[in-house]
Amino acid sequence: MRTRIKVCGITREVDARAAAHAGSDAIGLVFYPRSRRLVSVEQARRISAVTPPFVDVVALFLDADADEVRTVLDAVPVDVLQFHGRESASFCEAFGRRYLKVLAMGEGAPPPAEQVSAHPRATGFLLDSHGLGQAGGTGAAFDWARFPRDVDAPLILAGGLAPGNVAEAVRRTRPWAVDVSSGVESAPGIKDSRRIETFIREVERVRDH
Repeated sequence: MRTRIKVCGITREVDARAAAHAGSDAIGLVFYPRSRRLVSVEQARRISAVTPPFVDVVALFLDADADEVRTVLDAVPVDVLQFHGRESASFCEAFGRRYLKVLAMGEGAPPPAEQVSAHPRATGFLLDSHGLGQAGGTGAAFDWARFPRDVDAPLILAGGLAPGNVAEAVRRTRPWAVDVSSGVESAPGIKDSRRIETFIREVERVRDH
């Protein structure tokens, strides 16, 4: 199975182009105010405008108000929504877009299958290393042995991935996709095109074997 790739935390047009040209299937734009990778609506519009066709634009929110989500959707051509907080299924479904729900894999988190059952219409689920009630995006990995095998939905592996470990991560978990942010950066929100290229090559090296 082909493992898809999302480069998240894009803040610059040049990085969106670099990710797309290297072979990323999606880019992520962060609309969580406390994130060091936060983008404004105007930044997001500029980034999405240079993103080539067949590369999805994913908008990331954490316990945002519905009006905040709608403001982004009214201005930015978003393909997929990604919800990181305690959002209910009804909230996530209210915007009429495909959405991903993030599953906490750290301390105090419910079993993944329990979290999945609360969102039956989600397009897929992103597994991150944060604990229950935390924001995620820590840059740390969780124990890949805990990757769920009893979930019948596309699963996206995140948390602490980088060029040096993503091949092993893909071998051990065989996810639908992998998600990287800090692992391909030279500074928070500033992507390194060579690290992106190496990361994607490492995924491609093992994903069909």
